Amino acid sequence: MYLPKTYEDFSDKFSAIMKDYQQLGKVCREAGPLEFKYQDLVKLGIAIGTNSRGAVMSSVRKALASGATLEEIRHAVLLSLTTTGFPNMIAALNWVDEVLEHEGK
Repeated sequence: MYLPKTYEDFSDKFSAIMKDYQQLGKVCREAGPLEFKYQDLVKLGIAIGTNSRGAVMSSVRKALASGATLEEIRHAVLLSLTTTGFPNMIAALNWVDEVLEHEGK
């Protein structure tokens, strides 16, 4: 899976922090009953709500890897419209399209 250079640079410079951060993420994933695909779609919604380009793009890559369909991903983005507003939803759709284009989908 593609990782941004900034992420890789941080991981190289602060490997102990990254190791602990990744462990926290693993523990959080294992703390409940949701399958990975649904976890990734929930995290996509959270990323959209925070208007975080990097988190949206990361969540899309993870959702694809865990089996989410393009329709499920786009539906998750559309659901953000009434909560986060039209401009935020449109920005998220653009970020999703960037990932899909990079992934050849």
